[in-house]
Amino acid sequence: MLAAVRTRGAEPAITGVVRGVPAVGLDDDDLERFLARDGVRKISARDLALVASARGDGATTVAASLVLAHAAGVAVLATGGIGGVHRVAPAQPQAESAVRDESADLDELARTPMVVVCAGAKTILDLPATMERLESLGVAVVGYRTDELPGFLTCGTGISLAWRVDTAAEVGAVWRMQRSLGRTQSIVVVQPPPAEHALSRELVDGAVNRALEAAARAHVHGAALTPWLLWRVEQETGGASLAANVALLESNADLAGEIAMEVVKPVEIGRAHA
Repeated sequence: MLAAVRTRGAEPAITGVVRGVPAVGLDDDDLERFLARDGVRKISARDLALVASARGDGATTVAASLVLAHAAGVAVLATGGIGGVHRVAPAQPQAESAVRDESADLDELARTPMVVVCAGAKTILDLPATMERLESLGVAVVGYRTDELPGFLTCGTGISLAWRVDTAAEVGAVWRMQRSLGRTQSIVVVQPPPAEHALSRELVDGAVNRALEAAARAHVHGAALTPWLLWRVEQETGGASLAANVALLESNADLAGEIAMEVVKPVEIGRAHA
């Protein structure tokens, strides 16, 4: 991802809390330590002050990354898939009427003005419900060279998008107009995973359903649910989901780098005519 951003002429910076210091840009030693996951907690926006005060290490979710990046003046964020509204486990049909877990990413997207490049919401989620929440929160979801919401690991979901762009320059123009209107929401730019690495919807849906059933049996919930489900889907797909995830991360970083170079271009102001 770092190399993909630099290829476009932009400068990458990974967010995190490093030994109590909120950081936008981890150095090589800290990055290696974070990737080893030794004593590093997964943290959302609500946890930032707590982990920093405790002088701990925290790897940031999309919500926490938005907070740190925006505070540092960064305008573009690349990630794999955003969080959203969780599905109900097939093994728990009685839970249909219960309140479902919902990612803090959604509310943070609604109050942080940034461009977020992703492959849609994570496949383990209820995608129609997630799209409804984003619409209610005023967060625009824009397809990059696609008219259909990608499914993170899959190219399509059957969910149509209202807006499409075909160039990074168009994204830059939308961003500048968004800021001129004083809007506080992020713009979510979605693109499908690379076709050669994308998985079929049937394979992913089956793997996710089995993973949800296993999570219900194991009583996995809360912040631990998403990483657990992604790990279980990886097992269910024989590692194919991991390969797709790595490929889409690099692809998203490449597009984010290109968009970043458009975002920093000066605004052209035309002369008024009497």
